[in-house]
Amino acid sequence: MHFRLHLPALLIALPVFSGCTAQSIPAITGHITLQPEWKPVLYLVQPRGFSEIAANFTGLVVDSAGIAPDGRFTFSNVRIPEGKTLFQICIQKQAGRFPNQLLDEDIASANYMPVVLQPGETLEIVAEAARFQATFSIKNPSAENAGLLRLRDLRQEAFAQNLTHPDGDIHEESLLLEHEDALLRFRRPLMAFADTCPNLLPALVAVRWVSPAGDYERVPEFVVGQCRKWSKETASSPWVRQLCATGNRENLPVLTGDVVPDYPLPMVGGDTIRLHALLGSRLTILDIWASWCAPCRRENREILAPLWVKYNAQGLQIIGYSIDGSAGPWKAAIAKDGAVWPHAGHLSGDSTPFLETLRITTIPANFILDARGNVVAKNLHGAALEAFVATYF
Repeated sequence: MHFRLHLPALLIALPVFSGCTAQSIPAITGHITLQPEWKPVLYLVQPRGFSEIAANFTGLVVDSAGIAPDGRFTFSNVRIPEGKTLFQICIQKQAGRFPNQLLDEDIASANYMPVVLQPGETLEIVAEAARFQATFSIKNPSAENAGLLRLRDLRQEAFAQNLTHPDGDIHEESLLLEHEDALLRFRRPLMAFADTCPNLLPALVAVRWVSPAGDYERVPEFVVGQCRKWSKETASSPWVRQLCATGNRENLPVLTGDVVPDYPLPMVGGDTIRLHALLGSRLTILDIWASWCAPCRRENREILAPLWVKYNAQGLQIIGYSIDGSAGPWKAAIAKDGAVWPHAGHLSGDSTPFLETLRITTIPANFILDARGNVVAKNLHGAALEAFVATYF
């Protein structure tokens, strides 16, 4: 997983809304069950744009509320513009220095919850400090807040089922593909929520929760679809414009349905052949790998080599493209893995023009192409790749 560092916002300030009249809401009230390691204070944090939703240290702190010994609290100095506004209510540990720090690596104990506020509305909430997001509830929530609570439930359940690994370190290199698969399973219910949600703000939270780091390389079709969906419904929203900047096709990897660029590939034998000239008569796996990539090597031996033997005569092609920096390890890996299909590479390491053309930065990666070079699937590995090829043939 990727993490992005931000400079902390240290000051508590009231936001300035241009072109709108700020209006008071009566209160945000409720009860928090405290534990000793948590500060008896709640903070109201406003994300000022799409990239600040669920982002650490970036939101503007607009108010705070002390939690009394009996657990009661009241925000009473909140001013919001006309319409509906997204905020995040959060609580901090005693050792925490910044009121807008969002603890989210362990989603089961996340310390914040997004809410939508509008003028004239009173929120009554209940939560436990130690499992703030997981236990957060709102009495008689609006449609937007009910949607956020449903989304929260989906996220908590998906995390528990896919991204908690008490028996081992999922980030170990040999388990990289397993982690990729688990991460995709975690993301799917969040993406389905965003695709079907009728309200913009909960959908935007879902999009950000799919990738808090703002990296949609593995799911570019999703963020492009979200831009298309909300541009039709609320094209004038600055949030939608920012979403669409993230979902700009020119900055995202080649999408499913696109034709892969007909790039001139420097082959392992020394000649240069354009990619489309290498395509199989029915299906091609364009595999991006490296000799030092343990899961790539395992895929060569256990998945690609057997597929080649079984389906090459029926029209399956495999094209390996390596991001190795020198020829020796690359050629040795090809021989050792029994990877007898065509291979190409610029021997320039990570700084390869072909990856720039595909607009990807992460390996292992693959593009599954039909006979004309159309991308019919992407980033299928292991049993999923075997099943796709078997079904295709």
